[in-house]
Amino acid sequence: MFIAKRIFDITFSLIGLIILSPLLLLISFAIFLTAPLEPVIYRQIRIGRGGSEFLLYKFRTMYNDSASSGQLTIGMRDKRITTIGYLLRKYKIDELPQLFNVLKGDMSIVGPRPEVPYYVAKYNKEQLRVLQVKPGLTDYASIEYSNENEILGRSDNPQETYLKVIMPAKLTLNIKYIDNINLVTDIKIILKTFKKILIP
Repeated sequence: MFIAKRIFDITFSLIGLIILSPLLLLISFAIFLTAPLEPVIYRQIRIGRGGSEFLLYKFRTMYNDSASSGQLTIGMRDKRITTIGYLLRKYKIDELPQLFNVLKGDMSIVGPRPEVPYYVAKYNKEQLRVLQVKPGLTDYASIEYSNENEILGRSDNPQETYLKVIMPAKLTLNIKYIDNINLVTDIKIILKTFKKILIP
């Protein structure tokens, strides 16, 4: 299963990078024009399979050093997000550089979304099962909580809402995926993800 999944990941990510290369260059140029003194690609430590750390790639959507003021983003209330950043986040375009993470083997196309060390440290024994597989670009939780930033934006205490409501619910969906992992399920999740992005 894991060999077939790796072949699928390499093929899908390579084709995606080739097809999307003009778009990736255009987005990079647009980000550079809006913030020429800041890096186009944002790198952040995330936790992968087996608890190992890796650098996750994203298009920069926040002003430089914004992460130092908090790990969560809170929708339209979050003034750390740049103008072009809102657009990239809305259509999940900021996640496209993670195709390089998939190609490198840090991630899979489908799998539990990788978390930062701070939140992984709060997982209980059952929730730590999500580290049995490689993290992914998309999963059941990504589809179900595609409006996560807006939910947090409506909360009086975003941190508490994430820790007590959203994170446990997402991890339950992650475990559901792990218990039924197969390529057919992966393809279904990919198709549902595209549908969710195109028809919110």
